[in-house]
Amino acid sequence: MTEAFTEVLCATDLPVGRMKAVKIENRTVAVCHTASGFFATDNTCPHRGGPLAEGDLIGDEIVCPWHLWGFDVATGLCPGNKDFTIATHDVKLDGDRILVRLSPVRETSDAL
Repeated sequence: MTEAFTEVLCATDLPVGRMKAVKIENRTVAVCHTASGFFATDNTCPHRGGPLAEGDLIGDEIVCPWHLWGFDVATGLCPGNKDFTIATHDVKLDGDRILVRLSPVRETSDAL
C-alpha cells in the first residue's frame, strides 16, 4: 500500500451517477460519483467476486451486477448483511483531477 494519492481520472469524465474501475498498484478500485461527491471502493464484491463498477450506482450505494448485493460507498457496509463489507479508499480532488489513496488490504468474509 502506498501512502501517496494516485491520480485516477478527470472529474469531468465521471458524471454524477456513474462509476469506473481503475487499477492502482495491484488492486482494482471502483471510483464512484454520487450527489454526495466522489468515492472509491474495492471493485470486488465479497459475496461471489462480482465486478462492482459494472453494477448500478443508486444514490450512495454501489450494487453488484451478479447478485444485487449493495454497499454504501462511504462506509463499505452492506445494508442487507452487516457481516459483509468492502474496503473504502480516501479520495480528494485537485482541480479537476480525482486522486485516490489506497487503504490497507483487510480481511474479508469468505464468499457464500
